[in-house]
Amino acid sequence: MERVKMAEAESLETAAEHERILREIESTDTACIGPTLRSVYDGEEHGRFMEKLETRIRNHDREIEKMCNFHYQGFVDSITELLKVRGEAQKLKNQVTDTNRKLQHEGKELVIAMEELKQCRLQQRNISATVDKLMLCLPVLEMYSKLRDQMKTKRHYPALKTLEHLEHTYLPQVSHYRFCKVMVDNIPKLREEIKDVSMSDLKDFLESIRKHSDKIGETAMKQAQQQRNLDNIILQQPRIGSKRKSKKEAYTIFDTEIESTSPKSEQDSGILDVEDEEDDEEVPGAQDLVDFSPVYRCLHIYSVLGARETFENYYRKQRRKQARLVLQPPSNMHETLDGYRKYFNQIVGFFVVEDHILHTTQGLVNRAYIDELWEMALSKTIAALRTHSSYCSDPNLVLDLKNLIVLFADTLQVYGFPVNQLFDMLLEIRDQYSETLLKKWSGIFRNILDSDNYSPIPVTSEEMYKKVIGQFPFQDAELEKQPFPKKFPFSEFVPKVYNQIKEFIYACLKFSEDLHLSSTEVDDMIRKSTNLLLTRTLSNSLQNVIKRKNIGLTELVQIIINTTHLEKSCKYLEEFITNITNVLPETVHTTKLYGTTTFKDARHAAEEEIYTNLNQKIDQFLQLADYDWMTGDLGSKASDYLVDLIAFLRSTFAVFTHLPGKVAQTACMSACKHLATSLMQLLLEAEVRQLTLGALQQFNLDVRECEQFARSGPVPGFQEDTLQLAFIDLRQFHMAVTT
Repeated sequence: MERVKMAEAESLETAAEHERILREIESTDTACIGPTLRSVYDGEEHGRFMEKLETRIRNHDREIEKMCNFHYQGFVDSITELLKVRGEAQKLKNQVTDTNRKLQHEGKELVIAMEELKQCRLQQRNISATVDKLMLCLPVLEMYSKLRDQMKTKRHYPALKTLEHLEHTYLPQVSHYRFCKVMVDNIPKLREEIKDVSMSDLKDFLESIRKHSDKIGETAMKQAQQQRNLDNIILQQPRIGSKRKSKKEAYTIFDTEIESTSPKSEQDSGILDVEDEEDDEEVPGAQDLVDFSPVYRCLHIYSVLGARETFENYYRKQRRKQARLVLQPPSNMHETLDGYRKYFNQIVGFFVVEDHILHTTQGLVNRAYIDELWEMALSKTIAALRTHSSYCSDPNLVLDLKNLIVLFADTLQVYGFPVNQLFDMLLEIRDQYSETLLKKWSGIFRNILDSDNYSPIPVTSEEMYKKVIGQFPFQDAELEKQPFPKKFPFSEFVPKVYNQIKEFIYACLKFSEDLHLSSTEVDDMIRKSTNLLLTRTLSNSLQNVIKRKNIGLTELVQIIINTTHLEKSCKYLEEFITNITNVLPETVHTTKLYGTTTFKDARHAAEEEIYTNLNQKIDQFLQLADYDWMTGDLGSKASDYLVDLIAFLRSTFAVFTHLPGKVAQTACMSACKHLATSLMQLLLEAEVRQLTLGALQQFNLDVRECEQFARSGPVPGFQEDTLQLAFIDLRQFHMAVTT
């Protein structure tokens, strides 16, 4: 029973479940019916479900049939109406088809136009997009084109600026394009190209500067010469105005010019063409000859690229090399002044450029670097000048060299370089200059002495008299009273020598100019050099004349007279030096002239030569003596040779009229003593073994002739029988032989 109840309960549950499933099938969308059917097949009563389903289907069919039967008449009516509509629908279809055909035919052109419009709109959209992209790319391309143009025209610094804008502003906006990637990859190469090209310009500039340093230096030295001349004019008259710009003004003006030759400038590098115009009132500035823009451009470029130190090291290294080349003097520099001038011009040009670089750039060169170069230049220049100036034998060349060195020093001093060592070296060259002057004046004195006639200067008119007086300081009241024609006691070499001494003093003074020496130093230099001229050069020249083999007594006498007057003129030379130096001779440490000693020594040498010459003449006459010691004839007159000798002595001593008294007396006494001694030697010769009375008589006559000559007073000033004492020994010896 329970089983039956249980079976009935299960049957009721199954029936209820099947009913629920059927309702779901009826009410559920066909797309979601699968899960419902699966629940049927998951159960075990799907057969009964099928039966239940069939029963439900039959029920619905009956309901449909009932509904259809209820609405059949309406359905028939609807079919009838539908058939009517069918015909109308066919007509409408035909009309629609016809209308569509006509519409298709008529709209074909419109479709084509629409397609064309669509294509145009697409192209327009593409063009607009392209224009937008090109608007982004065109500035990049324009900047790149501008960059290439700037590099082509060598505007390197603007090119570098353009490159920076291109890299940091424009390229990032279009970095996805391939051409931009090419540009980005090319930027480092362009930077290196700019560096290389700017460095190449710098090298050209350095080479041009090296070649034209002498032109720059020549201009700078002309400026210094103009300034010196201007200063001399200012010293002589009140200052009204000056056209010359100071160094500071020159830099101010040049700094203004730099703006036009700045890194943005397109000017070429190198030396500007400036023609020499001697008629111009003002020499152009040394810096105006040079376009420094390559240096500034290269400096800016390397600074922007972070390689300033590399640039500075390179510039300084190259300039040091050029300095060594500039400081190497040519081997034949000493031959002409142009050699020295070109050498100085190159040095000045080098340092003018460096000084300008120092003042117009910030740190490219510094004062320590300039001072180092200048110390090297100073030592090498001084060494070269010492070497080459030692070969100079022409005082005019040495003087010109001195003036050139002074101008060289003054020029560099304007630019702030210390030049004391150059002036110290000039004092060394001064000694050499004195030596060359002494050699030159040695030849001058030799020519004067060789060409002199050693005769008193005759004058036939007042004009001639004043001319000689103007050349030589001579005063003689008695000579002035004498009528013309008359004669000066000295020969022509006296005024000539005197004037040449003054010329020598002038030459010494010329060298001392512009050496920044005090009047005392100049005076001392002139006096020392003049002393050397007198004691060495003139003294040697006089000694050489006096010692000549063919010198005559007349010439020796005139030399004594001339040196006497030259000795007296020394005080006038002292006054002359005082007048040109404004230093009194009485001043402490003032050197005295030694001319008195020089002329005394020359006079003494001439006197000794006179004595010697007289004795030689006496010996020549005595060689003609031919005594026959065995003759028996008694002579009645003195020997012919002795008569001639006495006549010679008389005429000679007559020439001694203008000699100082003691000189004439000494010469006369010396000649008489030598004659007496020589005659005594004739008697004492070894060959004379016997003497006849006739021979002694002849010898006695000769001794008497000598004694008579002594008594006649050939030279005034002897006391009574002083001159006869020279023959007393001879007389006593003759008497002894006779007895």
